[in-house]
Amino acid sequence: MINKISSVPGCADPFDPASISLTEALDKIGQRVRPVLACERLPIRDCLGRVNNEAVKSPHDVPPLPNSAMDGYAIAVASLERDAITELDDIGTAYAGAPFDGSCGPGQCVRIMTGALIPQGTDAVIMQEQVEQGAPGKIRVDAEHRVGENIRQAGEDVQQGDTVIEAGARLSPADLGVLASLGLGQLQVKRKPVVAFFSTGDELVSVGEPLEPGKIYDSNRYSLHGMLSGMAVDIVDLGVVRDDLDSMREVLTRASTKADLIISTGGVSVGEADFIKPALEELGTTEFWKIAIKPGRPLTFGQIDASIFMGLPGNPVAVMVTFSQFVVPAIHALAGANPQPPALFRARALDKMRKKPGRYEFQRGIASMDENNEWQVARTGQQGSGILTSMSRANCFIVLPDDNTGVEPGDQVSIQFFDWSR
Repeated sequence: MINKISSVPGCADPFDPASISLTEALDKIGQRVRPVLACERLPIRDCLGRVNNEAVKSPHDVPPLPNSAMDGYAIAVASLERDAITELDDIGTAYAGAPFDGSCGPGQCVRIMTGALIPQGTDAVIMQEQVEQGAPGKIRVDAEHRVGENIRQAGEDVQQGDTVIEAGARLSPADLGVLASLGLGQLQVKRKPVVAFFSTGDELVSVGEPLEPGKIYDSNRYSLHGMLSGMAVDIVDLGVVRDDLDSMREVLTRASTKADLIISTGGVSVGEADFIKPALEELGTTEFWKIAIKPGRPLTFGQIDASIFMGLPGNPVAVMVTFSQFVVPAIHALAGANPQPPALFRARALDKMRKKPGRYEFQRGIASMDENNEWQVARTGQQGSGILTSMSRANCFIVLPDDNTGVEPGDQVSIQFFDWSR
């Protein structure tokens, strides 16, 4: 007598033989995505977050000449008497931007300000707190000083010909400062990737519309827009697409003419109203459509002409998890950026966490420092993939690898702080 139905693996199962691993998915994305080729030359103020197209070499030393690191007195160390106090004549002042005009001889010193060029004949700067004022126009100095003291040497920061910013670097505020210090006002950067996105589902209504029975507000497009806004991309919001094959075919065809990356949410599972996969197979190619992670197993990755396609799940938390783990590196690859894997930190778990081996899990956590200045992390309550407040309250993912069999309070776990731009 048969008393058990046959079934196929689903989202509640810890392992699905049709799924690929997180690492395999990232490898396939990395192999498929190619950086945009077009570049543009921009003022450096407009280059923050953009990807540098070619290595930048310094045209000169930085600083170009030796200068003072302190307010004090420029001296020649040879003028100091050994094991005794030396009295020196103050013969003038050197300011940043207004050098001392002359040479400093034996037994003399020059009052100097931070950033001022080192006067001729001197080889050290003594901090003003380390001298005594003597008779008018004189200072007293002990012998405990060395050549080069408190002097920024020419080329100390950057030497002429040094590569200061590599090709493929995402430009930070400090990078912009380095470029300005070299006198460079413009830079050639990769153009921004164009990212088009849409939601699928007859049940979805936009914010501001009345909510009828059986309908829900579309939150995914707002989460996606927020995450994309932190990245150097041009965003195209295609709205909500209805659950039929013709609508899906039309929006994918239209998006592929304008976008480097197309992102959808919902419609990638195995339901009767899920049309992403058949439309993609008709118009382009599919690399994979299931990943061994939770939440976020149903994720379709493929290509339509020159456009990369990533079909994310419909559940709001799964959208944010898969965006952080797969969409972010895909966008950086499109932009030509050097790969930056997510930073993981060790933390002490405060809660029990149930897990079966077979897939990665990304639970939502609140990380804080304990009394020993070490990280600890607590879960944000219920962890269902539709509970978006579990993300809103969290500041990190608790990353449980595929071989993890559960966590007890006090165990060490890995955490990944939220950084949608990475």
